[in-house]
Amino acid sequence: MTKGILDPQHYYYRRVFTDAVRAVEAATSHPEVDEARVAVTGGSQGGGISIAAAGLVPNVKVAMPDVPFLCHYRRATEISDAYPYKEIGEYCHVHRDKIETVFNTLSYFDGVNFSVRAKAQTLFSVALMDQVCPPSTVYAAYNHWTGEKDIKTYTYNGHEGGQSFHDLEKLKFLKTIWE
Repeated sequence: MTKGILDPQHYYYRRVFTDAVRAVEAATSHPEVDEARVAVTGGSQGGGISIAAAGLVPNVKVAMPDVPFLCHYRRATEISDAYPYKEIGEYCHVHRDKIETVFNTLSYFDGVNFSVRAKAQTLFSVALMDQVCPPSTVYAAYNHWTGEKDIKTYTYNGHEGGQSFHDLEKLKFLKTIWE
């Protein structure tokens, strides 16, 4: 969470998000792939990465981030003492003079900012008892999403979210879009 955190050019997630973009580009370059049916999905960190991919790759048509991590970093670090956000809090605890620099860097990798760019149809999931990815951070990304959107809320779940129940919801969602 803190590797390269003082410079957007060297922050760890820059490479991760680049890899996500390249993965979508590689998949869509295959002759058997229908570019009109490109979807990204993932849970937790994968959910955050799917938000970034949808915001960075215009031909992503569907995004399904589950209990996404990497959203609204500042709020997450202020309301959750769970790892991995806690790592950022500990860094700021020691490097008090770097707090604004840290959050400036993180703003380049925040799911909220990628949501504003995303045009894909989306189905988010949020778990209201999630200590790892606080619900308000998930809703921040969801509320800024510019494409068609829906969200499934799992009131009594933690970071596991809806698990296989939500997997079925995602399949139903895809069926309504591509039938």
